[in-house]
Amino acid sequence: QLHLVESGGGLVQAGGSLRLSCVASERHFSTFTVAWFRRAPGKDREFVAAVHYSGITTTYADSAKGRFTISRDNAKNTVYLQMNSLKPEDTAVYSCAAVRYSPNVPVRPDLYDDWGQGTQVTVSP
Repeated sequence: QLHLVESGGGLVQAGGSLRLSCVASERHFSTFTVAWFRRAPGKDREFVAAVHYSGITTTYADSAKGRFTISRDNAKNTVYLQMNSLKPEDTAVYSCAAVRYSPNVPVRPDLYDDWGQGTQVTVSP
């Protein structure tokens, strides 16, 4: 399995921005579709965004469209999640997940094989 490590979380005020990073220790990282999920206290895990291994196709949750952008830099084995116009309801632990050679961009967590430990994002009102 891939070893994934998230970073970039923190405490910001509503309307602010954060950029999360997901770094993989894998020479063939470019063959993995990668997604971001989040889980708020007392709630189920929620899909946020994903990028196909080609780097061309992306998928966003309705809550993320227009505010969040997912991208990847295969030379650095890294996927990013740029989050703008943050809201208190964005507060959650954000985790990245990966699946190898997916022909599409899944939004179901059970379709991903490898997971990081997560990074906390807290948005104050």
